[in-house]
Amino acid sequence: MRLASFAGLASLGSAAQSAEIEVTLSFETEKRPRRPFFATIETMIDQELMKLPGVRAKMPLLGFLAVAQALVILGQALFLSGAVVHLWQGHSLASDWKLIVGFFLCFLGRQVVATGRSKMLDDFAYTLATDLRRDLLSQLYELGPAAVSVIGTGSAATTAIAGIDQVETYVKLVLSKMLNMMIVPVLLLIPIFFLDWQSGIVLILAFPFAVLFMILLGYTARNRAERQYESYQLLSNHFLDSLRGLATLRYFGRSKAYAGSIYRTSERFRRATMSTLSMAMLNNFALDFFATLSVATVAMFLGLRLMGGSILLYPALAALILAPEYFLPLREFASDYHATLNGKNALAAVLEVLRAEKTENKENTKEIQWNEASTLDLTNLSKTYEGGRGVTLPSAAFTGFEKVAIIGSSGAGKSTLLNLLAGFITPDSGTIEVNNQAISEMNWSSAISFIPQSAYIFSASLRDNLAFYNPEANDTAVLQAAKVAGLDELVDEIGLDTLIGPSGRTLSGGQAQRVALARAFLANDRNILLLDEPTAHLDIETELEIKENILPLFAHKLVFLATHRLHWLNQMDKVIVLNNGQFEAIGSPAELAATNTYYQQLTQEMRGQA
Repeated sequence: MRLASFAGLASLGSAAQSAEIEVTLSFETEKRPRRPFFATIETMIDQELMKLPGVRAKMPLLGFLAVAQALVILGQALFLSGAVVHLWQGHSLASDWKLIVGFFLCFLGRQVVATGRSKMLDDFAYTLATDLRRDLLSQLYELGPAAVSVIGTGSAATTAIAGIDQVETYVKLVLSKMLNMMIVPVLLLIPIFFLDWQSGIVLILAFPFAVLFMILLGYTARNRAERQYESYQLLSNHFLDSLRGLATLRYFGRSKAYAGSIYRTSERFRRATMSTLSMAMLNNFALDFFATLSVATVAMFLGLRLMGGSILLYPALAALILAPEYFLPLREFASDYHATLNGKNALAAVLEVLRAEKTENKENTKEIQWNEASTLDLTNLSKTYEGGRGVTLPSAAFTGFEKVAIIGSSGAGKSTLLNLLAGFITPDSGTIEVNNQAISEMNWSSAISFIPQSAYIFSASLRDNLAFYNPEANDTAVLQAAKVAGLDELVDEIGLDTLIGPSGRTLSGGQAQRVALARAFLANDRNILLLDEPTAHLDIETELEIKENILPLFAHKLVFLATHRLHWLNQMDKVIVLNNGQFEAIGSPAELAATNTYYQQLTQEMRGQA
């Protein structure tokens, strides 16, 4: 699998923190009439579960194991009843050894069936969950950071980690307990009728009442579980977004005030969780109550008839032992209702991502060969977010290997414009064309190298991190890129095979940015370079060192650099000036310094920061 692992989700999201894309997330379920008796089963069981690879193939074996379980339960009841009756009649314990041995063999058989089924489902669910997680991560990688920005980075990571784990639990619980509930009670009811038809009638009449309460409580539990899962995803996104913006919040003195927002979101999730748990406990109580009441009714009638002499001890005792077993699959089904609802919601979220399709035509694979004669035209480009912020650019044209700076105050729209240029987000209006052809009709991403403010370091070897854009690069090329990026001392110290990132050796901010530079150096066929304030979080000494490493990257490339550092402008051919999301001016640094008042004011502010 590609390097985009769980940690890679954060990388995809961070590349489009303010990005949105029109991604079709379609998950349509065929509407079918529900029979009341099976309404709760259909509520808990997703029809899509049966379409997962290998599920249908497991059903015959699981059905056979359910039949075997019913038979050993019946054997337990009959052997135990026979042994007790014989002892009641005064027989010696030694004379009943066959019945006792038969009981223990059935008991052992029941444990073997349960253990074998559990082991088989554990292995199957683990394999299925592993495949789903791999497919999910591959899909997120193919959709790119724009799709992750729509889903939410926190939600995507939650779905890939905790969501898949819930799906694994869902598969294990549902496949076994569904068939048990459908097969075991029916097979036990037949011998109960032969033993005592009156007890069989009581059990038949009680079963629908228990299911009815499952239906009534099940719908409420389902709705609350869905709200809980939505709150969980919202909390994941909110918390991660808050961590990302913590530096900005501190800069504006709003970090403590924003803590209240985190508290309210977490409280919303807590209330949803407690509400769902209370409904799950109420559901369990109702089922236990009706099951216990039904068994008690059977016991009462059997006791009265035994005293009246209308029934023998053996069938009465066997029917009484089988009565709780008759309700046991239903009670087990209900006890895991909450866990299966979480898994059902998680499966829906996973399938929604797996079936997502990008709006652009996936068949457009025309490669871009950018050269000195190539042209990039931006026409009436605009993007506005829900809060009203965004960017507007009437028109601009770039040719060949120009170096273009994008400047403006914080929140002016620099990152949004870069995300538009990268194809991470779709503009509300306007077009981006290369050589008079829309980028949606080309394999635009294959021509771009992107260096963000904070380069993401994957939990992988130093070699894999450096060769992110070019996994086939040999060691010679990797070492050369590392040297040009200023990482030769790090390579000499730890080597290329050392694990770095969250699970290995940590890197400083400057080293992480140099890794991003080395990636760009290795991407020789990507000659459009986008940089989003690549040195914004570094001290001035490290910034100037990295700048010396970055400048060789500009050769034979079209460069767009979002920055608020004045010293970069000396290397630029053009400057795009943004003012609160609106286009202010475009031209060479010298032209703007002589003619544009806002540019003069902005450079004065930048000079003051320097």
